Amino acid sequence: MTYTMKEACNQTGLSYDTLKFYCNEGLVPNVKRDKNNYRIFDDNDVAWIGSLSCLKSCNMSIQEMKDYLNLCLEGEKSIPQRQVILDAKLKELEEKMQELKKSIDYIHWKQNFYNDVLSGKTKYYSNLISIEKDD
Repeated sequence: MTYTMKEACNQTGLSYDTLKFYCNEGLVPNVKRDKNNYRIFDDNDVAWIGSLSCLKSCNMSIQEMKDYLNLCLEGEKSIPQRQVILDAKLKELEEKMQELKKSIDYIHWKQNFYNDVLSGKTKYYSNLISIEKDD
């Protein structure tokens, strides 16, 4: 099956401009053209474009995506190198996830504290302002 740019965008969730940019940057290899010279994509292209979206979500730069693509184009022999790249990205994402988890835990704690103060269960205190204590 073949897809137009618009159809490929619908399939992958990318904007038209982003897909065009990726194509112009050489991130979608073997792009074919129809008789009117419009880009067309097949199922393999669409699957790869989906991979590009994931790589971008992994905080890969355009250059890192190009490097990864070039390794992919080398075939099976480059799998160990690709694993090193993905392992590094995985570690970065796991660290980011831990940071986000700490932030989420803080917000939950703070919301519970506020709820307890508003319900009268806990006396309000602040690390920023002095609150006069009842004598």
